Amino acid sequence: MSDKYRIIGPLYDLLAKVYSAGRIDKCKTAMHDHIKPDDKVIFAGVGHGIDAIAAAERGAEVTVVDISQTMLNHFAKRISGRYFLHPIRKVGSDIFKFEEYEQFDFVYANFFLNVFSRVMVMPLLEHLTKLAKKDGHVVIGDFAVPSGGPVARAVQSAYWYIADIFFSLLAKNALHPVYNYQEMLRGLGFSIEEVRYCRFLFANRYYSILAKKV
Repeated sequence: MSDKYRIIGPLYDLLAKVYSAGRIDKCKTAMHDHIKPDDKVIFAGVGHGIDAIAAAERGAEVTVVDISQTMLNHFAKRISGRYFLHPIRKVGSDIFKFEEYEQFDFVYANFFLNVFSRVMVMPLLEHLTKLAKKDGHVVIGDFAVPSGGPVARAVQSAYWYIADIFFSLLAKNALHPVYNYQEMLRGLGFSIEEVRYCRFLFANRYYSILAKKV
């Protein structure tokens, strides 16, 4: 299978920092204060892995899964020579083939689900929720659902589509509107425990959702 992030992968973090003035990184770690030492935490589509590294620094037992070998290679370089309480486990796989169900205290999907089409996103989210233990959590960081008046919603949608079209052209990501993950998670029987927003350009551009499996 070809690695669609082979070209754009090395620039992924830099592009995110420039596009969001660092807010995307902040969003990815917004819920990390809930992570305790020895918690089992998985990151789907880890990319360059700032969030996974931060979780490992808190003493969590971290697993990262990414189908892109380019992304895994960059992540491996970032943690090379570093010591963590639990060594980070790296898995090169399609997330659908990763079936360690009910094993994780936290399942993270940061800026990952937006890669997929409307047909794929719900089956994928349902699969991810199966990885969480009973009373475990799913955390999703991503673009916030457009809110406010017509102009504000249009600006937020345009801000999202700039990124969506860019990655569609360079990495063949799906084109779609901003997904409402809170609604999706409630439909899967999860309770939304907390939502934290990251503001940029005078509005809530990103959010992190903490949802509990009940």
